[in-house]
Amino acid sequence: MNPREIAALVCKTLDDKRAQDIRVLEVGDLTVLADFFVLATATSGTHMKTLAGECEMKLKEKGIVPHHVEGHRSGNWILLDLGAVVIHVFLQETRAFYSVERLWADAKTWDLEELIGKGDAV
Repeated sequence: MNPREIAALVCKTLDDKRAQDIRVLEVGDLTVLADFFVLATATSGTHMKTLAGECEMKLKEKGIVPHHVEGHRSGNWILLDLGAVVIHVFLQETRAFYSVERLWADAKTWDLEELIGKGDAV
C-alpha cells in the first residue's frame, strides 16, 4: 500500500470507531518526517486507546506494523509512527493545546470525505 492508501485505511478505521474531527495533513513536501499526518480526536481515554488499537489491528491485517508507538500510558495523546504515515489520536483538550494543524499550516489538508470518499480505503 502506498502512503495515501494507508492514510485512507486509517481514516476509515477511525471513522468506523467514531473518532471526531478526522484530518489528514500532507506534509511530505515540508518535512522528511512523514508524507501524511492523520489526526483524530477521541471522547475519552478509553476511546483513544480503542481507536489506536483498532488502527494497529487493521494495519497488521495488511502486513503493516508501526515502527514506534507512544502515549498509551499518558492518557491524552497516542502516536503511531508508520514511517510515511504518522497517526495522532488526541483527547480534545490536548489537540487544542498542541494545535498540530496550526504548526503545519502550510500542509495540504484532506478531510475524511476527500480521502475515503474516492474509494481509496481497502
